[in-house]
Amino acid sequence: MRGKIRDRILRILANNPSGDISKYKIARQADCSYPWVREFFLKLAEMELVKGTKVLNYPALLHYWQSVRLKHKHREYMLKDPLEFLKHSHLSYALTTYQAENLVQNYLFPSRVDIYIKESDWEQWHNMLSKKGLVGKGNVRLILSDEHVFYNSFEKDGMKIVSMPQLIIDLMNEGGVCVEAAELLIKGL
Repeated sequence: MRGKIRDRILRILANNPSGDISKYKIARQADCSYPWVREFFLKLAEMELVKGTKVLNYPALLHYWQSVRLKHKHREYMLKDPLEFLKHSHLSYALTTYQAENLVQNYLFPSRVDIYIKESDWEQWHNMLSKKGLVGKGNVRLILSDEHVFYNSFEKDGMKIVSMPQLIIDLMNEGGVCVEAAELLIKGL
């Protein structure tokens, strides 16, 4: 649970780096206690990443988050036209990695469609995807996650995308050319 809360706090902080958000508000948005937030911010301050709630070194904060973030369970599928399928989905989702980066920055070839979903929606997604496609290694990866991953997500070209900091972290975790794409996104912020 502590890892999940840490991810939530870092996601909120990375989306609000200017220091305009209070620790109380961060605690409320992260659904955790104020003392937990205060203690965590002391650690971030010791690392010289923040002063108060203002981020002092944004790239370093993102690299720290990437180094401590939770690993998520995922399942893979092969689907004929995943984006068209998503446009008609009534369930919550947010794109990340290749396809999301392609929509935002158009640097990477969208070789796979990675989709965050709520863990509670897993069975519904599985039923829909297994009817429309095939189960197993393919072009679609469903990532089961905490609902907070949708924090500050946005829409582009009719598709829902994770927040920019979340996208950067996910690209960094993917490795290879995705790290280059993440660095370009950081420069653009």
